[in-house]
Amino acid sequence: MPATLPRLYAHPFSSYSQKALVALYENQTPFDYRNLEDPRANEELAALWPMRRFPVLVDGDRTVLEATCIIEYLALHHPGPVKLVPADPDTALQVRMLDRFFDNYISTPQQKVVFDRLRPEAERDPRGVDDARAMLDTAYAWLDQRMATREWAAGEAFSLADCGAAPFLFYADWTHPIDAGFTHVRAYRQRLLARPSFKRAVDEARPYRSYFPLGAPDRD
Repeated sequence: MPATLPRLYAHPFSSYSQKALVALYENQTPFDYRNLEDPRANEELAALWPMRRFPVLVDGDRTVLEATCIIEYLALHHPGPVKLVPADPDTALQVRMLDRFFDNYISTPQQKVVFDRLRPEAERDPRGVDDARAMLDTAYAWLDQRMATREWAAGEAFSLADCGAAPFLFYADWTHPIDAGFTHVRAYRQRLLARPSFKRAVDEARPYRSYFPLGAPDRD
C-alpha cells in the first residue's frame, strides 16, 4: 500500500461523486475520503481547483478532474479485480459511448430540472425545464430498448458506464419518474440499486436527502 493514499474530494449526495465512489468501492480501493461537508475539505478543494466542482482526485503530485477521468485514472494506476474499462478497444469504445450517454442525456437534463428549482421563481426557465423533461423521456425510451437484451449498460460486465448510470438514473427517477412502461430501464435501475458498491453510496448519502430541492421520495 502506498504511504499516501489517493485523496478524493467529494460529497456523498452528489451524483458525480457517487459515480467515482462506486468505482472505488467496486475494487475496494483504499483512499482518503475528503467529505465536502467539512469546511476544511472545501478550502482544500478551492485551493486545488478554482471551479470548485467535484469530485477531484489527488494522487501524489497528480490532480485528476471529472468523474470519468478519475475512473479511467484508477483503472490505470490503481487497478483491481473489476475491470471497469475493458482491455478490448472496441468494447472499451462501447463503454465510453454509454458513459457519455448517461452524462449528457440522463444527468444533464435531470440537473437542469433540479437547478432550475433552486433559482428564485422570477429567474426560472419553464421552457428549458420542459425541454429537459422531454429529453429524459427520449433517453428512457432509447435505453429501454437497449436494456431489453443485456444485464449491464455495455453487456454482461459491470463497467464505467454503469458507475454513472447508477446515480444518474437514481436521481432522474426522483426528478422525472421513469414511466412504468419502460420495464427494462426500471429493472436495470433496481439491479444498480442492489449492487453493493452503489448501495453503499446510497446509504452514505441518506443523511443529506433534505438537500434535494424537489423533495426526496419516501423510497429507495
